[in-house]
Amino acid sequence: MAAGLVDRIGWTLLDFTWQGAVIGLHTAIALAALRNARPQSRYAVACIGLLLCLLWPVAGLFNRFNGGLDDGTGATILMGADLAGVVQSEGWSTLFARNLATIVAAWSLCALLFALRMASGLLWIRRAAGVETRDPAWQARLDRMASGLGVTRAVGLRLVAHLASPVTAGWWRPVVLVPASLVTTMPPHLLEALLAHELAHVLRHDYLVNLLQNVIEALLFYHPAVWWLSRRIRVERELIADDIAATQLGEPRRLALALSELEKLQFSTHHLAQAANGGILMQRIKRLLGADTQAVNWKAALPVIGFALAGLIGCAQQPREAITAPGMSIQANVLETAAVADFNSCSRPVYPANALQRKIEGTVSLGFLVGKDGSVRETTLRSSSGDTSLDDAARLALAKCSFKPATINGAPIEKWTEVQYVWKAG
Repeated sequence: MAAGLVDRIGWTLLDFTWQGAVIGLHTAIALAALRNARPQSRYAVACIGLLLCLLWPVAGLFNRFNGGLDDGTGATILMGADLAGVVQSEGWSTLFARNLATIVAAWSLCALLFALRMASGLLWIRRAAGVETRDPAWQARLDRMASGLGVTRAVGLRLVAHLASPVTAGWWRPVVLVPASLVTTMPPHLLEALLAHELAHVLRHDYLVNLLQNVIEALLFYHPAVWWLSRRIRVERELIADDIAATQLGEPRRLALALSELEKLQFSTHHLAQAANGGILMQRIKRLLGADTQAVNWKAALPVIGFALAGLIGCAQQPREAITAPGMSIQANVLETAAVADFNSCSRPVYPANALQRKIEGTVSLGFLVGKDGSVRETTLRSSSGDTSLDDAARLALAKCSFKPATINGAPIEKWTEVQYVWKAG
């Protein structure tokens, strides 16, 4: 059972190498087309892309547990022309199959480290929110601003000594952590602009989305598309919060000046919280001052090209699964097609219980004659697995299959072909 679980998780992780590239490619194209649209539109597209990065492998893992995909236990069926390539060559799929345990172990360790980092960040935020200094005057200002913005929940304010930039944390009881030095060094009207930006995050429940991003990053840390999409989400999120704050203030320029002060001080944001300096500061400042049109940039094509190449490479390295038809051949003006299995009739072979318990594995090669009506007329054992029960189970499974018969110039013919059952006990 443990080996089967490792196989299922391992192939799911490997499949995501090309799945993530496909998602990244389509998202990159959509974002390029929406470069001059509202940030809300780009934010939604990026969020959908990142969510698909989680749901696609989850669906694949679910299918593997329910027998929908090859999970490494049972029989892989290979027909006709596929046999030569599979038996004689060892590609990336074979290499991965032999090292699935190592791959899953390395992934588990790295995912655990990312989870510990996230947990430590959450603990730091909780501690800072509970023990740092309160400021009644600024708390009253924040309450008035929250009421004007339509925030119904109580939002706390804490002054933190060792913090570079304002950050927002928490969902049920949100709190804005403000560097104590800002209260004395930044003009109050500029600090108000930064607080309006933080309240916009509270209004939109951005903290929850950010936590989900961190979970996805921890699970799928090995794929560049995940980090690229997550970064785009954070950039667009900051632009949306800027728009909300600028509308609330009625002075976009004031927020731009506040952001400019942050840039001069080279503030940094905490990874697990929403911060006023997130995203690209100069882009945000220019946008608030009215320069919002983005021209076509050759750099925007880099993600598209990269994800397209990664998707093609990943798809090319996918292992063959289930029954694969050998295709057709054309010789001397004669069009000949081989027999093709009816997938609805070919259920997955049942692993003999005794052989599975003893972890007996092997490969059964059968030759069989497909009649003009698509039925299996004759079978012959070409190569035994070494275990009679496996051989018999393969014969039984083949007998239940029906086929689209081979043809010559469109006319059905009887034709011998071969099938190979690779039994693997997981």
